[in-house]
This record gives sequence, C-alpha cells and structure tokens, in this order.
Amino acid sequence: MKKIKKILISQPESTDKSPYIDLANKYNVKIDFKPFIQVESVPLKDFRKQKIEIVAHTAVIFNARTAVDHFFRICEESRISVPETMKYFCMSEAIALYLQKYIVYRKRKIFFGDGSLTSLITLTTVSKHRNDKFFLVLADSYKPEVPKSLEKAKLKITRAILYRTVATDLSALNIAEYDIIAFFSPMEIKSLQSNFPDYAQGDTLFATFGPATAKAVKAAKFTLSIEAPKPEIPSMSKALDLFLKNNSQ
Repeated sequence: MKKIKKILISQPESTDKSPYIDLANKYNVKIDFKPFIQVESVPLKDFRKQKIEIVAHTAVIFNARTAVDHFFRICEESRISVPETMKYFCMSEAIALYLQKYIVYRKRKIFFGDGSLTSLITLTTVSKHRNDKFFLVLADSYKPEVPKSLEKAKLKITRAILYRTVATDLSALNIAEYDIIAFFSPMEIKSLQSNFPDYAQGDTLFATFGPATAKAVKAAKFTLSIEAPKPEIPSMSKALDLFLKNNSQ
C-alpha cells in the first residue's frame, strides 16, 4: 500500500474536539476539511408556490437542525406566529433541544426519538397524535423513505421543501493532492463530478459513510476502499483509524 500523507474530509471542521485531530497526530497525516455541499434557503416566493398553509397544521416534524432553522425562517418571513399549541416531533433529542433557539422549550409539546425513523413513526402514530396534521420540513434532496413511511402509517402529512442542497465551488481545491477523500452523502459525489467533470480517481482512495453514499460512489464508477458504518466500525474516524493502522504495518 502507498503511504497516506493527506486526507480530505468533505465536511466542515467540527468546532468540538475532533477525533480527526487525534488521527492526524497518531499517524502523522495531514487532514483537511472542505464541505462539498452547502444549504441554500428556499425563497419565500418559491415556498408560497407550494401553496401550503403552516397554521393549518397542528404538528411539525424535524429530522435535522437545519430543518428547524428554515422552518422558523419561513415563519418569520411570512410573518406567521406559530401557535403555542403546535406540537414538535424531532428525530433525536439533539434536534429537540435545538428548538430552544426559537421557542420556550418547557412551554411547548415536544417529542423526540432515538435518531431512527422507526422511533419517529412510533412517536407520531400513538392514538393521541394520529389525527394531527403534520408539516414535514424537507430539503429538495430528501430521502423518500421518511415521508413514505409516515404516509404508510396513515398520517396526514404535508411535504414542504424549505431548503436546498447545492454543490460548493471547489475550483480552488487541488483535488489530486489527496490520498484519501471521505464522503458522507450522495450529493457530495455529484459535487465532485460537477466541480471536476474530467476527474480521474487514479490511486486516490475513497471512503464513505452510509449505504447510500457507498452506492453513489459505485454508480459513478469509482472504486470504494473504506466503508462505514459497520458493527465494528461505527464512525468515519474509526474506519480511517483502522485503515491507517493496517496501512502502517
């Protein structure tokens, strides 16, 4: 195997203590961070074209903190006062706690799951919520299994596109200098191809997180060398750690 000197993580650098710092020191590699995608707001005029009345709903579903931001942005731009009776269903506790940025948490009806779609469906389908009208906040590149599963549970769901995921301008990036590039979503593969239409992988190793990202790499005819998560490899940092350990022996 070739010596790994530089790794590119296709996401923003974490403001918290990052496991990648330990990896860089442990294996004497340089790790750079560059987001391959970014989020753009759906303008109010475009949202209005969807002909959705927010206040006609009794509950909101959030599967990301970004969704929370854009829901309250649209409400503010529309000059909508969200009723105190509105229920908030969140995919995880972290998303639920993020609501404190916009509302008085203890005075609202807030429910959260364990991060899985199954837990979200369980939350929303109990008898006292089944007749609610749910406003589901989505990006344009949303995973169809989320609304489909909720609709299959016979819930009254309105899909609302409030933000878009677009490719970042990577023209200043010397993509060829990296030995490993780590991807976290299929959109990042599309960003690579749109920024570098003549890109040839060569001996650069690709790492992916999640089955959809792995599938996108293979569909684009690239070679996949490092894949997470797996039972023994729960994170990208762990996958890279294991690979670098084996590579250094």
